[in-house]
Amino acid sequence: MSFRFTLRQLEYFVAVGDAGSIAEAAQRLSISSPSISTAIAQLEDAFGIALFVRQHAQGLSLTAGGRRFYKAAQEVLESAGALHDVAGEISGAVRGPITVGCLVTLAPYILPELRKSFVDTFPDVSFRQEEAHQAALFKMIRRAELDTAITYDMEVPPDIEFEPLADFEPYAVFAPDHPLAQKRIVLMEDLVPHPFVLLDLPISREYFMSLFQAAGLKPQIAETTAHLSMVRTMVANGFGYSLLNVPSATALAPDGKPLVFRPVANASRTLRIGLITMRNDRKTSLMSAFEAHCRSWMDGMTSTGKAVDQAGK
Repeated sequence: MSFRFTLRQLEYFVAVGDAGSIAEAAQRLSISSPSISTAIAQLEDAFGIALFVRQHAQGLSLTAGGRRFYKAAQEVLESAGALHDVAGEISGAVRGPITVGCLVTLAPYILPELRKSFVDTFPDVSFRQEEAHQAALFKMIRRAELDTAITYDMEVPPDIEFEPLADFEPYAVFAPDHPLAQKRIVLMEDLVPHPFVLLDLPISREYFMSLFQAAGLKPQIAETTAHLSMVRTMVANGFGYSLLNVPSATALAPDGKPLVFRPVANASRTLRIGLITMRNDRKTSLMSAFEAHCRSWMDGMTSTGKAVDQAGK
């Protein structure tokens, strides 16, 4: 008996198995829902099995046979991906698919420009991206939904490898009329008497609070928000100062009001940015090329001072 199917159909099937819905899988893959529905129907018809149970309220769930088929499909896709790497090693070319994750607070400032420069350099690479919080990135790495991810070196579990790329110094953010905006450099103790707008995200929150704790200080937290753009806008509108590590290429808040960035001279530690992968995974030629490209790109970014643009103005 012969079966006619494509790797693209398997990719769509695995995406739905991961997402639990055709609509979510379509969004992740940036294709139409009918294309995915057709691919799954063709697989079910080719193999004569039901892969999903359709539940209107909860979306789709894999049947018992579908779960076995899902694992086999993953293995086929992994083997197919390895063929790209073998071909690349033989020809010396960098090609094939890569899926890269990025910490959600870093992604808007790093991922688009980094991605464009990489695919411009290696046009035979098919690049997909995901943005998520730290815990979700770890989960996706473990489930092989990502080849690698760009994130900070905090709370990295022992089964995941962290390859450092660059260190980001913390900097203080002020409205232009804030009393500390006139200083060229600020100290942690300078900040304490003033209202603090805290970026209230896992890892970010603990990191910024640890800077005060290491100095035996306690900040006056006036506002908290889980959105980086809101932090910048609230600071620009006079609700207080903030601390950030995220690179910035503009000294404007999202509402167009100006911001002033100042380095913090006595912060106890930097945040290190790097690539995470599963520990002991074989590094493919494509992954090696991406790592080298990231390192070069990060070196260029930090050497030009983009992380604290306008710091001395």
